[in-house]
Amino acid sequence: MALLVEGLGSVSFEEVCRRFGVEPGFPVVAWRVNGVLRPLSWVVDEGSTVELVDTTSFEGVSVYRNSLIFLLARACRDLFGRELRVLHSISDGYYCEVEGLELAPQQVELVRSKALELVDRSLPFKRYLMPRDRAMRVFSAQGFHDKEALVRWVGLDPVEVYELEGFYGTFLSPLVPDTSFLRVFELRPFEAGFVVQFPTVSSPLGLPPFRPALRLSSVFREYARWLSILGLEDVSSLHEMVSSGRALELVLVSEALHSRRFFEIACEVRDREARLVCVAGPSAAGKTTTAHRLSVWLRLLGLKPYVISLDDYFVDRERTPRDEKGDYDFEALEALDLPFLEEQLKALLAGDEVVLPRYNFHTGRRERGRPLRLEGGAVLVLEGIHGLNEAVSHFVPRAQKVKVFVSPLTALSLDRHNRISTGDTRLLRRLVRDHRTRGRSAESTLSRWPSVVRGASRYIFPYQEEADVMFNSALVYEISVLKAYAEPLLRSIPDTSPQYGEARRLLSVLSYLPSIPPEVVPTDSVLREFIGGGLFEVV
Repeated sequence: MALLVEGLGSVSFEEVCRRFGVEPGFPVVAWRVNGVLRPLSWVVDEGSTVELVDTTSFEGVSVYRNSLIFLLARACRDLFGRELRVLHSISDGYYCEVEGLELAPQQVELVRSKALELVDRSLPFKRYLMPRDRAMRVFSAQGFHDKEALVRWVGLDPVEVYELEGFYGTFLSPLVPDTSFLRVFELRPFEAGFVVQFPTVSSPLGLPPFRPALRLSSVFREYARWLSILGLEDVSSLHEMVSSGRALELVLVSEALHSRRFFEIACEVRDREARLVCVAGPSAAGKTTTAHRLSVWLRLLGLKPYVISLDDYFVDRERTPRDEKGDYDFEALEALDLPFLEEQLKALLAGDEVVLPRYNFHTGRRERGRPLRLEGGAVLVLEGIHGLNEAVSHFVPRAQKVKVFVSPLTALSLDRHNRISTGDTRLLRRLVRDHRTRGRSAESTLSRWPSVVRGASRYIFPYQEEADVMFNSALVYEISVLKAYAEPLLRSIPDTSPQYGEARRLLSVLSYLPSIPPEVVPTDSVLREFIGGGLFEVV
C-alpha cells in the first residue's frame, strides 16, 4: 500500500507510522521511498510516496537476511575471535562456517545465545556513506581484505557501510534499524558449521521447514574442488582473472568440468541398464540442455537416447489450475496432462509409434509434433520440473529408472558475508530466456517469480531426495555473461512499476560482476539455453 506524505514536512518512519496507524517493527524491515528501497532510518521529505517493505517480498527477505548475517558475524567474532563465512544455501537457509573452526552443536548453541543477547539489547545498525579510500582502510583494519578488494575492483564511491558496535560491513541491501527486529531465526548444527534459517517469501512470519538434502553435501564439496581448480574464491578473484585476460580459460575449464560430470552420469545410466532417465529441477535450472548433453554422452556409450519434454504435455491454457491469487499455476502437477503422458510413454516403451505433442507457449495450445518409435537399446530421457515425482512415471519399475536432479546449486560469493543466491541465478536466467523465446517483458517475469518460487517449494524441492544423481548446472562465469542481457531489460522497468525495487536490487547485484562477452560461451553450454545461439533448440 502506497502512502503519500503531505503536511508533515520531513518526517521519520516512526512519525509516518503514527500518522497512518501502522505498527512499527517486524515484519516491516524497510520502506520504498519514491520507488527506491531505503532503510527505515531514512528521513522522508514532504510530498514523498512511501511503501512499507516486509518479509512477504524478496526485497524484505534480503534486508532481514543480510541484517541477521551481520548480527551472527558479530556474535562469532565476540565468541571465537574469528570470522563467519557464508558458503551456500541449503533448505531455504544459509550454511555458514566459522573460519578455522569445526563447530560442535554446543558451540552453535553458544552462537545462538549470543545472537539473542544482542537482539535483546536493541543495538542500532548505524549507516554511513564513506569515501572509497576510507571504507577500504576500515575493512583492511578489520582484516576484511575480501571486502577491501571488492570495493577496489568495483569502484564504488561513496560506499554504504553499516556499523554494529565498532564492527563494520557492507551489504547488497539496507539493514533493519536495530537488532530487536531479528528475533525470528534458528541455527541448525550441520557438518562443520550451521544452517541459519530466516523468514522467506513462502514463510514470511516464521521459518520454513528444515529439509536439508543430504545428497547436496557431496555437490557442495565437489563445487569447492572446482573453485580450487579454477583458482577462484570470490568475485574479486573473478575480476582478477578477467582483467588478466584469462576469461576464455575460465570458461573452457568450467565447461570441461560440466562435461566430465555428464560423462559420469551417462556411465551410471548405462551401468544400471535404465530404460527411463528423468531429468528434473526448478525453473531455469538448465534441464533441456542437460537432457540433450547427457544424450550425447549416452550415444557415445552405445545407447540410443530420445529426449521428451514434459512442457509439451501442458494442458491447454484455459485448463491450467490457478493459484491462491487467481494466477495460472504452471508449476502445479495438475498443469500436466498426466493420463495422456502415461498413454504415450507406455506405448513408446512397448515399441509402438506415437505422435509426440508440441506445446505452443504463445497460443497456450498443444500442437502436433513429430512421430517417434523407439529402437532396440533405446533410453527415454524425460525432462521437466516434475520428473522426480513418481506420479509422472509410476508405471515404470523403479529399478529401470535413473532420476537426475538439476539446479544451479551454488554461486560465487561477493565476499565472506554476501553471496549471489542460487534463486537470483535462476531468476536472471529466466529473465533473459523468457524475453528471448517467449516475448515476456522483464516486468512480467519478475511479477510471476514469487509464484514460481512457491511452486518449487511445493512441487519440486520436496522430491529432490528421490534423485539418484544431482547435477549442479551452475557455471562460475555465467552471471558475468548474463549481465549484458539482463541489465537493459531491468532498466526498462519504470519507477512506477511494483517491480521497480526488485529490478534495482538485481541491478545492484550485477554491478559487482565483471563482464565476459557471450562469444566465448561454447554452443553446447547450459548457458546457451538462456542467451541463445546454442546447439539445442529451446522454446
